Amino acid sequence: MTDTTQRAAEVLKEHRASIDRLDAILVYTLGERFKHTQAVGKLKASHDLPPSDPAREANQIARLEDLAKEADLDPEFAKKFLNFIIAEVIQHHQKHQS
Repeated sequence: MTDTTQRAAEVLKEHRASIDRLDAILVYTLGERFKHTQAVGKLKASHDLPPSDPAREANQIARLEDLAKEADLDPEFAKKFLNFIIAEVIQHHQKHQS
């Protein structure tokens, strides 16, 4: 293995270690987020509130798009990601309603 190839392998290993740490942060962050949304779903169900709040969802999507731009992340990807999360949350809220 040449010095250049060895250095590239070391850099690759460092990037992958960072990616693994960030993946763990994402999973734990999503876990924490869903704990709160579960609590919201139970609260909504106990007070006969609708499982979704389209105005809040629209505000959250706009907010996330702005954050994505600031973070140099594709805003369309961020929007799709949040829409996926919102759909999961609404599904959980609907389960609490029944």
